[in-house]
Parts: sequence; structure tokens; C-alpha cells
Amino acid sequence: MMAGADTCRPAVTTAVSSGHIPVLAAEIVDALAPRAGDIIVDATFGAGGYSRALLAAADCHVVALDRDPDAASRAARFASDVAPARFTFLPGCFGDLDTLLPAGGFDRVDGIVFDVGVSSFQLDEAERGFSFQSDGPLDMRMSRVGESAADIVNAYSEAELVALFREYGEEPKARRIAAAIVAERDGTPFSRTHQLADLVVRTVGQPRPRKGRKTVHPATRVFQALRILVNDELGELRRGLLAAEARLKTGGRLVVVSFHSLEDRIVKTFLAERAGRVPAGSRHRPPSLEAARPPSFDLKRKSAVKPTAAEVDANPRARSARLRAAVRTPAPVWGAKDGEGWS
Repeated sequence: MMAGADTCRPAVTTAVSSGHIPVLAAEIVDALAPRAGDIIVDATFGAGGYSRALLAAADCHVVALDRDPDAASRAARFASDVAPARFTFLPGCFGDLDTLLPAGGFDRVDGIVFDVGVSSFQLDEAERGFSFQSDGPLDMRMSRVGESAADIVNAYSEAELVALFREYGEEPKARRIAAAIVAERDGTPFSRTHQLADLVVRTVGQPRPRKGRKTVHPATRVFQALRILVNDELGELRRGLLAAEARLKTGGRLVVVSFHSLEDRIVKTFLAERAGRVPAGSRHRPPSLEAARPPSFDLKRKSAVKPTAAEVDANPRARSARLRAAVRTPAPVWGAKDGEGWS
């Protein structure tokens, strides 16, 4: 473990007291290995758990990003409480960090961490509509602008809903659920989270309890698919990875924590290709030419880091977390290319 990593643990405890527990915080600090004078980007500020841990681990400067308008006030309080001279908040999507960082006065940085997905604040606030645990508006917009989940459920064709639930939710009963939604909305448009969740339960039924396995609510995959589409989460992740490649210094560390297979697959394939572990050819470019391209990242380890059983017991939301890390090489940026397998 790197020097100073243990100093982040009190910061994690502080975050726990506020009800929002940063996932894999100690492992993230280890992978980012902050040093005095480093500039580290916390690309998904949320409750500030990672920012707090990084500032406690070294005399570094943290640049935090978040697209949620509510995060700005949390960041202002965080700065006054922690280290205002060593903390900068930039509102915006992490997929735009290639432009947000220079606009904020930062060119190249020493580390970037992405915590991909919805934040605890968003899940816990019923009025945001991300969860069916409490009833609220069927919204799910992280930035509070644009098309909502209700707009999609009420306007998409049955075929479009089937494709959405299959692709982004990996829902095996997508066709039955989509047909039920279309039939239901003709009489009463969808506007509430419980309204949609109850419809899914009536359509596919409750799963049978299985010994030793956690029962998943039948609407989980549908809500996941809608949230991903509403916020363009997979596109945001792809743009964020490309921006990280462009903005990290040689030796800069990239860390990504994801929470479901679609996200992790993108991260895993992107880093494997950029590290020269798999061919990145396409129908436009012969694989032999791609193989000659110098790797832009060096993988810190081949497999993902998973939370310990103790962490999952303390924070069940950590259960599906996967951490992948890599180090930027001196090679030129690969950039976006048509036909790359990870995109």
C-alpha cells in the first residue's frame, strides 16, 4: 500500500456519518497514489467522498466535476470545510472534461477517477425519480434538463421500448413489459415511479426466493435502462475515457469504478485495447496496423478490483462495484476512431 493511504480512512468514516459511503475509497487512493503538488480530477463529485479521501492522503489539488446542479452547493460547503485552496469545482458532464479542464485553468493532470452511475443523493431523493423504493416523479435526469424517463415511457413505440430494455437493461422479458406499458399508457400516461414499477410486477410477477441468493425487484432492469438512456450514460463514459487519455500526463493514473456489466465492458475493452492487450482493428483498418500503434495506457492489473465482504456488509450498494486502473504512457493519444470494439 502506498504511503499515506491509511490517512484517507478517517475521511471515509466522515462520509459514512453523512449517510453516503464512497465505494472502494481506500483502493482508489492506492491506485491514484496522490503526491504533493499533484492535480487529481474527481470526475463524479457526488457527496465528495473521493475528494475528501484524496485531499487527506496528500497535499494535492482536487478538481471535482458534476453535472447535477445540486452538487454545486454541496461542493461549496465541502470547500469551506476541507481545503478551499486545494479544491476546485467545475460544473458539467465528465464527458466534457477535455474542454472543462482547460476552461478552468487546468491543462494536464496527474490522476482522474470516475465513479460511473447514479449517486447516493440521487437514489435517496424520491423526487428525482431514480428509484422505485419510494414513490416520486418518473424523472431520472441527472442534470434536470432534457427528456425525462416519463417522456420516454409515454412516447416510445413498443419496438423502441423492447430494444431499450434489452440493450440497456439486459431484460429477458422486455417484449412483455413493453407491450404492457403501451397498453397501460393509452388510458393513463406514466408519471410516477411506483406506477411503472407496479406495472412491471403485474406483468412478470415476483421472482421466487432462492436460498442464498438476493431477490432482485422485477423493475430493476427497466429502471436501469431508462436511467442510462435519459442521461446518455454509456456515451458519457466513452467520451470521458477519451478525454482522460487526452488530459492525463505521462505517468498519470486513471481509475474507473463501474456498477454493471455494460459500463465495465466498455472500460475493460477500452483499456485492454489502449494497453495493446487485444487487437483494435476494424472493417476500415487492418488489425496489423493497429497492433503497431504504441500503447497509450499500461494496465496496473489485468482483472478488476472488487469490494471486500466487509465493505459489502457495511455498504450493500458496493456489491456490484468493479474498479479498473491504468497508467498513461508517453505514447500519443489514440483518440476516437470509427469501428473500435469498445465503442
